[in-house]
Amino acid sequence: MFIWVSWGNWLSSILALITPQRPYSCRHFVALVEKTRPQEERSKPMIIHLVDGTYELFRHFYGLRRFTKKDRPFGAVVGVVNTVLEMIEGGATHLGVATDHVIESFRNKIWGGYKTGEGIEPALWAQFHPLEDALKALGVVVWPMVDLEADDALASAAAIASNDKRVERVCIWTPDKDLAQCVRGDRVVQVDRKSKAIRNKDEVQKKFGVPPELIPDYLALVGDAADGYPGIEGIGPKGAASLLLRYGEIEAFPEEALGERRKLALIFKKLAILKTDAPLFKKVDELDWAGPTPQSAEWSERLGDKVIVRAAKAADLRAQGLGSS
Repeated sequence: MFIWVSWGNWLSSILALITPQRPYSCRHFVALVEKTRPQEERSKPMIIHLVDGTYELFRHFYGLRRFTKKDRPFGAVVGVVNTVLEMIEGGATHLGVATDHVIESFRNKIWGGYKTGEGIEPALWAQFHPLEDALKALGVVVWPMVDLEADDALASAAAIASNDKRVERVCIWTPDKDLAQCVRGDRVVQVDRKSKAIRNKDEVQKKFGVPPELIPDYLALVGDAADGYPGIEGIGPKGAASLLLRYGEIEAFPEEALGERRKLALIFKKLAILKTDAPLFKKVDELDWAGPTPQSAEWSERLGDKVIVRAAKAADLRAQGLGSS
């Protein structure tokens, strides 16, 4: 059975993530990440911050609408930019933002019910590409994804960064459960501001009942409404965790565990597995924020002078050595 998920259905899932409680500030979490590092590593500056730009755009767009009752042309863009600047002011030095330049991806060819851009609100869609341009103008590395998704970019960036011995920790800033599969011990963690959590391997297992490497199998069984696939009928979170802890990945299940549903489960697993080989960058040094570019002045009218001044001040502090990882 195919379930067609329009942008509106996907949106309801996103809204459930961004409301109603107020998330901790970025400064709070950047500081918290530093505190949770082993004492002997705190003098080493290399922490990589990877941000889900699509999620942040959603969060700010509907958050603003809830409070202002109207849609400002660049309101959500300003919100995301300020979030990133807050991270930098809190001490983040190496960061990148992943966005969905288009909504459809290669996964739509695998499963007809996978999420699409159908029904996207014009006021929201109109801010996707300006967000990418604004961040680039402010000197922030952006990965606008086309055939792959923003989640694939985050997974790929995490894989590249974690292979660099200079990197002490990689922080993936998103509440999306898909990204839990990228967590590796305490080295690659997921920052979920809404739940006020930083999830390492143990926290992922505590939340889902399975370790990070089995998250694609877990999602294949229970489904992911936000992405548009229903999972296997009759298998809930507890049942999925029990099966996976008993047998391991779906490919290792005995025939009687899923029966004829095995083929469908493997299709869903293919949807859930994030790509980790996108050639986004070669060295983490490319993610080192050096301040706004000259093009940032062109964004003054759209973002507001305060945002441009804030970026310049953050760059000055960085140049003076007052920021730390």
